[in-house]
Amino acid sequence: MSAQNPRRHAPRTDTPRTDAVPADSRRHAPRTDAPRADAAPTDSRRRVPRTDAVLADPCLATARATLAPEIVKQAVQRALASVRSGEIEPPDVIETVLEALPLDGCSLRPVLNATGVVLHTNLGRAPLSPTAVRALTTAAGYVDVEFDVRTGARARRGRGALDALLARVPRAEDALVLNNGAAALALAATALAVDKEILVSRGELVEIGDGFRLPELLESTGAKLREVGTTNRTHLADYRDAIGPQTAFVLKIHPSNFVVRGFTSEVSVRELSGLGVPVIADIGSGLLAPEPALPAEPDAATWLAQGADLVTASGDKLLGGPQAGLVLGRAELIHTLRRHPLARALRVDKLVLAALEATLAERSTPTADRIRADPEKLRRRAEALADSLVQAGLRCAVVESAGLVGGGGAPELTLPGWAVELPERFAVALRLGDPCVVARVDESRCLLDLRCVPEDQDGALATAVRACM
Repeated sequence: MSAQNPRRHAPRTDTPRTDAVPADSRRHAPRTDAPRADAAPTDSRRRVPRTDAVLADPCLATARATLAPEIVKQAVQRALASVRSGEIEPPDVIETVLEALPLDGCSLRPVLNATGVVLHTNLGRAPLSPTAVRALTTAAGYVDVEFDVRTGARARRGRGALDALLARVPRAEDALVLNNGAAALALAATALAVDKEILVSRGELVEIGDGFRLPELLESTGAKLREVGTTNRTHLADYRDAIGPQTAFVLKIHPSNFVVRGFTSEVSVRELSGLGVPVIADIGSGLLAPEPALPAEPDAATWLAQGADLVTASGDKLLGGPQAGLVLGRAELIHTLRRHPLARALRVDKLVLAALEATLAERSTPTADRIRADPEKLRRRAEALADSLVQAGLRCAVVESAGLVGGGGAPELTLPGWAVELPERFAVALRLGDPCVVARVDESRCLLDLRCVPEDQDGALATAVRACM
């Protein structure tokens, strides 16, 4: 409720004021612009410009011509609200509006990842290769995503990406691409285990991030989880004793974002495959074949060779592609998943299919290159950056830096590298600068780890740091 006018409800009195001035003298008193000694200072919020006046400003001409009117108007209204709340001054309205409007129609801001974390979930995980980026552009228009140009009839959707996936994992009889790894598990549970039991080790009931837990995801499909073993030790007999008429499949989950050490034991896919029920194995991080730099990470080809009926994985982690859920394995099970009504809701669009196919065709990806980066080369780049900053008058140092795989993969593995050490205060200034640079803050230091910074952007990084001095 708005504040009431106190004068409207003040008690009436007929007692004349001792300082009253005759009406005629007030009417003809000389006007003065000098503020009264007891007057309140001028409130800048009273100078809030009108919405239509801001919208008509020439500085917004490009925005008006390229963006939807509602988008521009909302940005103006938010800026004016900031003036009224005292957050900004009226002269800053146009600048605030321009900063809020999406660049090229998209509010996502390019970032230089100087954290040393290769698959940084908050920064979009795997960066796409130039080939995959070009494929996205090609797929942005009309494409034969499910059309046979020879016959003019409908064709299998995303056949190029599926063929490329099967070429990379020959042991898989068929494949399916969904919108993420969690979707792959959800569809498997829905299509194969509604009102039935899924056997899973207690030590593999993982939380996958942002509060989402695989047990809750699987139970939401109507399947029933039957936990076997204990947190630290699960044996083959635990699975064998739990198998019954209601068993739909055994679920093997690679706990990619944590490690349990000490008095532990787990059952391999090879052992599980001999139990006489289907085995679905989730490798999580997305390796399709063994990677020497990540010896502890499972891969789809190996687990299929060990007897898994289906393997599920993510596309935007170690594979280095777009966000996708990959399912590989027995043709009859893939067919069951593909024909389930939920598969339609979880399918990917032409852009993901294009980027995935291009990623699978690459000899290497930016993700793989950064995991395998030569520490000596990283040191030379860090020293060159530090030298340029010292010449600009900034005190800094080159220090050892342990990079990480990230994205829930290889949690114990550190990637040897080097970083430029700056005072901690640089971290915020770099994030707010142009280009936006996200550094790592460690023990009150701002560390610029160059592992994930493209080498041709080293100059832009140096310029960004100098702008913060």
